Amino acid sequence: MRLLLDLGNTRLKWALEDDGRWHAQGASAWNEDLALLASTWESLPVPAVAFGASVVDGGREQAVAAQVRALFGREVTWMRTPATACGVRNAYPEPGRLGVDRFLAMVAARAAGAGDCVLVGVGTALTLDALAADGRHLGGLIAPGPRLMQQALLGATAQVRPRNDGVLVDAADNTSDAVVSGCWHAAAALVERFVDRMAPRFGQAPAVRLDGGDAAGLVPLLDRPVTMVEHGVLHGLAVWAQAQSGTAATP
Repeated sequence: MRLLLDLGNTRLKWALEDDGRWHAQGASAWNEDLALLASTWESLPVPAVAFGASVVDGGREQAVAAQVRALFGREVTWMRTPATACGVRNAYPEPGRLGVDRFLAMVAARAAGAGDCVLVGVGTALTLDALAADGRHLGGLIAPGPRLMQQALLGATAQVRPRNDGVLVDAADNTSDAVVSGCWHAAAALVERFVDRMAPRFGQAPAVRLDGGDAAGLVPLLDRPVTMVEHGVLHGLAVWAQAQSGTAATP
């Protein structure tokens, strides 16, 4: 039994996994008390090992590791982005500069037999990565996620002050709708442009896989078929963790 930890920008997601089967899973926002997370973990079976992937600061890593140590008596093995692992070859000349979450999403896609694909993570950041069927990472892009775009716009302007949350429309007649719609359409346009630009390198239109807390909101705006993926980072971490023990994994 393995405890898998995905420390993202907004939330900590976790799963208790054994040979590809998930026995429990959950998530906790960083603004919540970690003691609440501990109360949930207290009811779990003691995992044999714990593996983590993190894009947050060392202080939060250490706090989570301390909870795991106190509750289960286990040390967390943190995965750092490699040049190659589980059939995926990192395109970055400095492999560690690629976010481990992006790498693990590619590991999960390759293990799932996704073929030529573009992986889109829609969260605090909007990440896009092109992955060939043979495991070659062809590179990617990073932009603000739709909600972060809205926050940045409001923080950098004096006159853009929406009166309410706004709704998504094709052309707005008020500031609230204009801000929401502009940011979400911008995100969708970047995804479609990236997919179109990558298609010649693949020799065909790649599959598009969406993951992340805001992925569902982007689907209706994309003029192409997409596959929704849940917990791609955790599934990729499961593949990597099982590879460390010499066993195959199926996400």
